[in-house]
Amino acid sequence: MAKVKTQYVCTECGADYPKWAGQCGECGVWNSLQEIRLGPAATAKTAARGANFAGAEHSEIVRLDKVSANSRPRQTTGLKELDRVLGGGLVPGSVTLIGGDPGIGKSTLLIQVLAAMSAAQDCLYVTGEESAEQVAMRARRLQLPVEKLACLTETSVEQIINKAVGVKPSLLVIDSVQTVYSEALQSAPGSVSQVRDASAQLVRYAKQTGCAVFLVGHVTKDGTLAGPRVLEHMVDTVLYFESDSGSRFRVIRAIKNRFGAVNELGVFAMTDHGLREVSNPSAMFLAQREANVPGSCVLVTREGTRPLLVEMQALVDTSSMGHPRRVAVGVDAQRINMLLAVLHRHAGIAVHDQDVYVNVVGGLRITETASDLAVLLAILSSLRNRALPDDLVAFGEIGLSGELRPVPNGEERVKAALGQGLKRIILPKANQRGLKALPGGQLLGAGSLQQALDMLD
Repeated sequence: MAKVKTQYVCTECGADYPKWAGQCGECGVWNSLQEIRLGPAATAKTAARGANFAGAEHSEIVRLDKVSANSRPRQTTGLKELDRVLGGGLVPGSVTLIGGDPGIGKSTLLIQVLAAMSAAQDCLYVTGEESAEQVAMRARRLQLPVEKLACLTETSVEQIINKAVGVKPSLLVIDSVQTVYSEALQSAPGSVSQVRDASAQLVRYAKQTGCAVFLVGHVTKDGTLAGPRVLEHMVDTVLYFESDSGSRFRVIRAIKNRFGAVNELGVFAMTDHGLREVSNPSAMFLAQREANVPGSCVLVTREGTRPLLVEMQALVDTSSMGHPRRVAVGVDAQRINMLLAVLHRHAGIAVHDQDVYVNVVGGLRITETASDLAVLLAILSSLRNRALPDDLVAFGEIGLSGELRPVPNGEERVKAALGQGLKRIILPKANQRGLKALPGGQLLGAGSLQQALDMLD
């Protein structure tokens, strides 16, 4: 009997080690090494990796000026919001990894895409978690056409590729990658070595045949994709499903995209008949906003190529503890502490004895610094218990010296605010200089935080 070799692989960066260690020497993450067993089937694995798929050609050295960049036009998925996140459509030969919490709608979204695309081309849905009967029941419940939906219940990646070579689909969906295993390895499905090797074979199949591949990935407790982080480097696009618990709205965000903009958002609403596109997300995020409520301010943020209007909420209350609490949901908590220090130093407003809670309504995560002004205005409104005007919107970055810095795409933000009926716009003075007079709007340019606060009095 051949000896079984053992290696340890970092789940964060994919580095290999001959023995276990508490910290990965490559990425510095603690307790990230997992044991994998390498069986005697290395020859079979090498043969599987070296074989060409049917219809694929050996690579040749070419000059980039001779390569046509438009040789493979994008394909529409039937969902405009998903096409937006993908960068304009599905690129043939691309590999997309989509992750999200259990039950958030990953399988529902992909079966809708398959139903839309299978009307004109061959598609294959591979499920390792459900039976064909369960998939058919879901498709009928969503009232999707099932006449041309091809389904395969298989977990062996070699068998999946063999079937796909015979069918030659233009779209292949693997649900999920944690259930797929390679026969060349002896470790259990879902292990680091199995996920990495099976994904590598699927990526190679996609690149050689031009078949677009969707991989469904599980997530861990902290919301990140389970398995080795090297998997995110292997694929072309990484999409995350985001949603508040109990909310019927779903947001898809592009974390990585080789064919489009990152941080692009697609907004959907979960209904009895599947995921429905939300064409005007700003109206959705502001739909439940109440008038004349202290601690609320509208922000014009930008996600990818789309300006969005969201409501920033703040609650300031007297603290009963020696160390006041600072809680932020949807924004960076450390930046909230910095903004409160700027508010005290340059505006003379102290909240050192107050608990401060900040929340982005709708479950969005705001990462850009253009939210600084709206956050402080919401905090000040709650502290004074005075509501801001209903037609007020604000955006701008605040520096440590109290200045209001310009942000990109100021004109698009202003037009988005006016389109939702918000007339008074507080923005950095540098952004106002480049704007023409817009009908129906009042642009209030401020050079510092103090000037912006004076406009509210």
